[in-house]
Amino acid sequence: QVKLVESGGGSVPAGGSLRLACAPTGYHFRNEYMGWFREAPGKAREGVAAIWRGRGTTHYADSVKGRFVISEDNAKNIVYLQMNRLESEDTAMYFCAARILRPETVADPLIRYEYGHWGQGTQVTVSS
Repeated sequence: QVKLVESGGGSVPAGGSLRLACAPTGYHFRNEYMGWFREAPGKAREGVAAIWRGRGTTHYADSVKGRFVISEDNAKNIVYLQMNRLESEDTAMYFCAARILRPETVADPLIRYEYGHWGQGTQVTVSS
């Protein structure tokens, strides 16, 4: 069974950095969309970044452009989210998501309904 396991969350001061990792199990991803989403209290789950692993195409929410970088290590089957210059507004539960079926048909990789597999989440807390 496909399972996504996130790691790397924690508490950091504003301006600091964290690197999140998503390690899929049960399936070796080669040509899929992988996304990072976040959900803060009182807010809807929003797309942060996504990567089409088969092509390397990346997408970012405007709020994180220039600060976050999504990347992959295909040999290790891990997708990373490097988070730099963190702000208090980045505080949220971060979720890894995978779209395995026909990634070429994805219209918007930052929309939640495009994904069929989700991790349990990892908490990121940024203090002022």
